[in-house]
Amino acid sequence: MTDLAALADALARPGRHAVPFVDEAGYREGPIMLQCYRAAGYDPAREPVFVQHGMLRNGDDYRDFWIEAADRHGLLVVAPTFSDEHYPGPESYNNGRVLDAEGGVRPRAQWGYASLARIFAALREAGVTTAATARLFGHSAGGQFVHRLAGLEPNVPFAEMIASNAGWYTLPLLDKAFPEGLGGIGLDEGDLRRLFALPLVILAGAGDIATDDPHLPSNPEALAQGPHRFARARNYLEVARREAERLGVPLAWRLVEVAHIGHDGRAMSAVAARLWYTGAIPDEAELASLAGQRAA
Repeated sequence: MTDLAALADALARPGRHAVPFVDEAGYREGPIMLQCYRAAGYDPAREPVFVQHGMLRNGDDYRDFWIEAADRHGLLVVAPTFSDEHYPGPESYNNGRVLDAEGGVRPRAQWGYASLARIFAALREAGVTTAATARLFGHSAGGQFVHRLAGLEPNVPFAEMIASNAGWYTLPLLDKAFPEGLGGIGLDEGDLRRLFALPLVILAGAGDIATDDPHLPSNPEALAQGPHRFARARNYLEVARREAERLGVPLAWRLVEVAHIGHDGRAMSAVAARLWYTGAIPDEAELASLAGQRAA
């Protein structure tokens, strides 16, 4: 059981903190480690920023990618870290433990995506934040996690969401089975309408065009979405546009293409922070500079 007093005590102080979170209402076999950073000027009324790591399960690195922005804007950064030990492989992290080993659908409360709302609720209950909502950023495997959370969770507590450089996408189509699409897991057109109304930003590095990256998903369903991550991001938005038009609803998403940047979690974190807190991404000169400081 997560100790709310310990959570409150740890995050009462500025700096880096690592706090285990046991999701009693979901998957209880292993803790989710909350890699956190509290800026000295943090205001509990300000929305916390949740940051989802990539396939290296390096939540501590992703937390640190956000420290500069946290200090500048007075933020609390929370990077829920799903270890390979307790959440092995993409099925347990990227794909959220939705399906069991036999392909059956697990109870919704056990899906990995549901844990984030409960983490946020614990932060509120512990008095760490008084904000009604949070923000959510994920890169690479974390970008897969974020956009699937948007599609599968009916009551997301996130006012803003950014899915960055995902390897492939769960298309908003009910005639394709999960994880290629949203079919076969109990969703309907009402869920699509809810998804299309969410404030989702697809952040795509224009330099993320490698086709021989060993970590680039190469299953047939992924290859059908495009040869590389940048193409797959464009395809995802286009499929959503067509489906929203079919349903006669507006699409609240937007695709933000980022010049020069490839598959780089640090650079894309900086771009996301600038987009959220200044309203625009860095100019081309700064993006070119960021591109020279590569981090996965």
